Amino acid sequence: MSTSVDETDWARVVERLLYLFPPVVGVGIVGVLQETEPGVPGLQRGLLLLSSVGYTFLTFGLATALFFDARRVRRRPRASGNWQPNPWLNAVFALVWAPVAGVSYLARRHGRFGTPPGRADWWLIVALSLGTTVFGTVAAGVAVVFSLPGLLSTAVGTAGAVAFGTFPVAIHQDAAYVSATSDSWRPNPGLYLGLAFLSLFAPPLQPLVAGYYLLRRRRTLGTP
Repeated sequence: MSTSVDETDWARVVERLLYLFPPVVGVGIVGVLQETEPGVPGLQRGLLLLSSVGYTFLTFGLATALFFDARRVRRRPRASGNWQPNPWLNAVFALVWAPVAGVSYLARRHGRFGTPPGRADWWLIVALSLGTTVFGTVAAGVAVVFSLPGLLSTAVGTAGAVAFGTFPVAIHQDAAYVSATSDSWRPNPGLYLGLAFLSLFAPPLQPLVAGYYLLRRRRTLGTP
């Protein structure tokens, strides 16, 4: 059991658990919105329950992953530049405010150890998220002007689904690729993951973050 725990790549577990928070929160938001309009009986309660249970499960999972990864980092102070995260403090922080605890820890970890490069084409998903947001905003404006509630809900729902489901993952993965590939610009993947999370609750921020990132990426690597 101890060997299995020691061999687990807890940093990757932290990343994957963080990826799941936006969809789980998004389900809860849909449940709240369902309260304001008639629909399938019990649907809103079911969505809220699913979101609550999912968030709780992810919180405890993240607290566990942060504890074991921080403990591993403390055991190799030379490799970490004498950064010694407190395992218990990080675990408790995760229980209080899981996404913020995970993102802040991951950003510091990326800064200390760097990030293994992933695939080179994650920027396409970032661009898709940006395009979907712009299209959704325009479609929502047309729906409001011409009183088209069906178009409004479709536009907002599509843009929201793409943003919550793909944008944080895509920009984190692509930033990992760029930081390992470029000598002139090393974006911190944890920082961009945090900005992506923030943009989900401040929608105007999402196209600004995505647009700036893609522009900076183009200037650095020549693509997109």
